[in-house]
Amino acid sequence: MRVSLFATCLVDMFQGNVGKSSVELLEKLGCEIDFPESQVCCGQPSYNSGYVKESKEAMKRMIEAFEDAEYVVSPSGSCAFMFKEYPHIFKGDPVWEPKARKLAEKTYELTQFIVDVLKVEDVGATFEGNATYHTSCHMTRLLGVKEAPMTLLKHVKGLNFTELPGKEQCCGFGGTFSVKMAQISEQMVDEKVCHVEETGADYLIGADAGCLMNIGGRIDRKGKPVKVLHIAEVLNSR
Repeated sequence: MRVSLFATCLVDMFQGNVGKSSVELLEKLGCEIDFPESQVCCGQPSYNSGYVKESKEAMKRMIEAFEDAEYVVSPSGSCAFMFKEYPHIFKGDPVWEPKARKLAEKTYELTQFIVDVLKVEDVGATFEGNATYHTSCHMTRLLGVKEAPMTLLKHVKGLNFTELPGKEQCCGFGGTFSVKMAQISEQMVDEKVCHVEETGADYLIGADAGCLMNIGGRIDRKGKPVKVLHIAEVLNSR
């Protein structure tokens, strides 16, 4: 099975180990991985800020970058969902709507792909520690991926898991929201950090780099002894 990795901007620039872990994990599960080097930003930040026309140029480049892919897999529910939005954005365009639809149909978030396509629930990971999991808004509410991460984490040997109180609440990142509404965002992430502390977890696991950077940054500034990890890093542990 051939998989093209959609790494995302944040992973590419700030969290390279997440991309590396994703590749190694999928290879262990028998996938052949390629990385289209022509990929750029999916256009989500500018699109959500109202710059629809300007965003379409980046989106077209992404459609072309992954045109020959068998499957497209991303370690980000938020960015994977953006590909699902492309058919709506290009609706009525005789050239780009069909191409956008093909891309959307073959795109998956990492845990979704492992559980729903590869039909694997236990990747053979071992990770010692007490952990909790942050459910990001885009991944759960829009992409609809809720059970796959939990299914995989349940099978990680040595992992003691505690459900995060108020898990349905946004962490305050929301892309450009955290910049435009910084004071509100700060209050939201402070509440999230308090909930993480309530669990007594040593590790906070998540599946979206943006959320993890936001919560992790606040944890660091508050001097809390909690380490933030992407789920790919945990599932790739042995």
